[in-house]
Amino acid sequence: MSMKKHIAEELEEGKELRLDFNKLKQAVKKSPAIIPVSVQDFNTKEVILIAYTNKEAFEKSVKTRIATFWSTSRNELWIKGETSGNVYELNAIYVNCEQNSLVYLVSPKAGGICHTYNAKGKARNCYYRKLNLKTGELENMNP
Repeated sequence: MSMKKHIAEELEEGKELRLDFNKLKQAVKKSPAIIPVSVQDFNTKEVILIAYTNKEAFEKSVKTRIATFWSTSRNELWIKGETSGNVYELNAIYVNCEQNSLVYLVSPKAGGICHTYNAKGKARNCYYRKLNLKTGELENMNP
């Protein structure tokens, strides 16, 4: 197993809380002006993921009605599921009072929401773990 794969597996499946407080700081340095987007399932209101958008991605989302983001890791436009077909149909956009963050209500198409899967091979949303406030460990709610 490669070191990179091992680190990703531990980060995505481990019980240790390893918050990346530098992600946005690093992203802002190399990305165009961006704002956060909370992405929620239109029907269940379940939070699917937090992403970022810039002006170009936002305008494309509005025009195509497909949620388009700015990938801070690849420094490019990102249509979630573009290659897999698991795109997010955009149903509604909410803007906060200071107009510096958004909520997208989406309908995921063709299944998968996150790139991780549970033990049964089913896709789960990106918020599948909960912090145990007593032990400080992460608990997998969809193993």
